[in-house]
Amino acid sequence: MYRDGNPDEDTTMPKIKTSRTKPPPEGYEEIAPILEDYARKMRDAENEPHEGKRRVESTWGIMRIAHTRSKYIYDLYYSREAISKELYDWLLKEKYADANLIAKWKKQGYEKLCCVRCIQTKDMNYQGSTCICRVPKASLKPGQVIECPHCGCRGCSSDS
Repeated sequence: MYRDGNPDEDTTMPKIKTSRTKPPPEGYEEIAPILEDYARKMRDAENEPHEGKRRVESTWGIMRIAHTRSKYIYDLYYSREAISKELYDWLLKEKYADANLIAKWKKQGYEKLCCVRCIQTKDMNYQGSTCICRVPKASLKPGQVIECPHCGCRGCSSDS
């Protein structure tokens, strides 16, 4: 998942810490074990064998972990107000969370959005539409099971 087509700027993984990396702001130590747990889960998902899965299913685990980590940071700052603005901005800058996804969560109707790709109209089968997971469950036929081909979401419409 590259922003602006630049493979050097990966939006899903945190930056690697070096001796020149700016140290984290105060309060990072409290959430570091949880973020390290997300990093471990991400490595496990990346190394998971994908034999027997459809081509699109191989990245679903990675997408879910990236979404969960972003939602955790979003909730810490906006819902629980447990971290400072400085720490929140640092986490976004260091790519611990998807800033574009969080920006959409702040808008009405996108509170449950699974990934930014699901609202981009250029990747869809029908020109000018959005992903099937964005369709409210009430608008679907009873018993119809939907699954997003991009991330495996089964419904992220705010009406779902």
